[in-house]
Amino acid sequence: MIFVTGGTGLIGSFLLRALRARGLAVRALHRGAVPPQAAPGVEWLAGDLLDTDLLRAALTPDVTHVFHCAGLVSYAPQDEDLLLSVNVQGTAAVVDACLEKPGIRLAHVSSVAALGGPATHKESGPAQPLTVTEASTWDLGAAHPAYATSKYLGELEVWRGVAEGLSAVIVNPSVVLGPGDWDRSSTRLLRYAHQQHLFYTRGLINFVDVRDVVAQLLALALDEPAPSGERYILSAEALPLADFFRQAAAAMQRRPPLLAVPDWAAEIIWRLEHARAVVTGARPLITKDTARAGRLPVVYSHTKVQSVTGLGFRPLTDTLAWCAAELTANLPGSAAVIVS
Repeated sequence: MIFVTGGTGLIGSFLLRALRARGLAVRALHRGAVPPQAAPGVEWLAGDLLDTDLLRAALTPDVTHVFHCAGLVSYAPQDEDLLLSVNVQGTAAVVDACLEKPGIRLAHVSSVAALGGPATHKESGPAQPLTVTEASTWDLGAAHPAYATSKYLGELEVWRGVAEGLSAVIVNPSVVLGPGDWDRSSTRLLRYAHQQHLFYTRGLINFVDVRDVVAQLLALALDEPAPSGERYILSAEALPLADFFRQAAAAMQRRPPLLAVPDWAAEIIWRLEHARAVVTGARPLITKDTARAGRLPVVYSHTKVQSVTGLGFRPLTDTLAWCAAELTANLPGSAAVIVS
C-alpha cells in the first residue's frame, strides 16, 4: 500500500495515475472535493494534513511508502502563517507519523526555493547565470520569500526524521508544468499566456514537466531506491521568461506578451498592489517576491538525479504542446474534454 498526500494537486494527481497504472494499492489524503478525472481505484481519505491521529490511522501496517506531495505555493503576504502551518507543521506531522511505523520510506516533494535561490547568490550578477546544485546552503542572514523559508523549514523536518532513523529522499522541482487547475500554482503561467496579456517581466524561468517529476520520484523511491538522506533537483532547463511566454502562447495559438516591464516599474507596481491589498483585503496580483523573481539568473542543475536514475527530461516544446492540448480542450465552451 502506498500513501500519498496532496493527491488532488498537480504532482499528486499524476503520481496517483502512475502508481495505479503499476497496479499498486494507493491511499490518498484530500481536503476538497475529489475531481471526477481522478485516478480510478484510489482509496480516498478525507481530512487535514495537521490531523495527527488521522495520519497515524492512514499508515496501516501494509503501507510501505509515503509520498508527501501536499504543500502550499503562495507569495501573498496574507498567506505567511498558512505557509508555515501547511509546509512546515504539516511536514512535521507526516514525518512523526512515519517514524512511528518502522520500515516506511518517505519521498518528500520540496522545491528549488528551499535551496536558497538568487537571494543567497548576489555575487553572480545579472550577466552570468549561477548554477545551483544540491550542495547549495541556506543563507540564514539573507532575506528570503516566506514560501522559500517554509519549504526550507519543511526540509529540516525531513532531515530530523532521517537523523531519527527514517528512510527518506527529497526532490526539489523547479516550476512544474502540466495541465492542472487553471487557477492554481504554476498552471497560472499558462493561463497568463492564454489570456494574451501585454506585459512580461525579465528574468529566467527554470521548469520541469510534471510527468518527469513523477518518473523521477518513482525511480528514486520505488525502483532503485536512492540512499536515505539525499535530495535531488528536478529541473529540465532554464530560459528567459519572454521566450517561455512566446512558446506557450504559440502552442495555444495566442498572442504572446510583447512589452517587458522595467525593474523600476515593477517596483512601483508591487507597492501599489500591496497598498490595494491592505485596503481592500484582496490578494495582490504581483508581490515584491514575484516582481523580483528571476532578476539574478540562476540555473538549477539536474546532473545529480540523472547520474542516479538515468532518466532524461522532456524539452519545453513537448511539454507545452501537451499542456496546450489538454488545457484548451477543458476551457469553458470547448467541444471536447480530454483527460490525461
